[in-house]
Amino acid sequence: MDKLKIEVPGKPAYLSAVRLAISSIAAAAGFDLDATEDIKTAVTEACKNVSCHGIDGFSDKYEVDLEVEEGHMGITVKDDCDSHTYEQMCDTCKRCPQDCDLGVMVIKSLMTDVDIIRSDEEGHKSITMMREL
Repeated sequence: MDKLKIEVPGKPAYLSAVRLAISSIAAAAGFDLDATEDIKTAVTEACKNVSCHGIDGFSDKYEVDLEVEEGHMGITVKDDCDSHTYEQMCDTCKRCPQDCDLGVMVIKSLMTDVDIIRSDEEGHKSITMMREL
């Protein structure tokens, strides 16, 4: 099993880089185009959910951890910082806490297994998901 870790600045502009990486990794693990798109969409929603802290702003950084083998991807997206200084610039982002529930439903509909921790003992959020062929 291969393990990868991507540390991402909390700025929304970096989400496209995460999507590109996830797409390449899913294809390498043997997923077809439809499954790759599903995984990419679920990871995007997880990144938005974990990095967005409503009126507090975006996390300074978050991590995407992957466990990959042929026909299997395990992905954990976690807020791994203690500050949220990236300001939200638009009204859509400021209503993000209400939109997060929709994102969670999307994730659950696209992935095989999903575990959500809204706040651990240190106040960090994480979403762990798995997809199998």
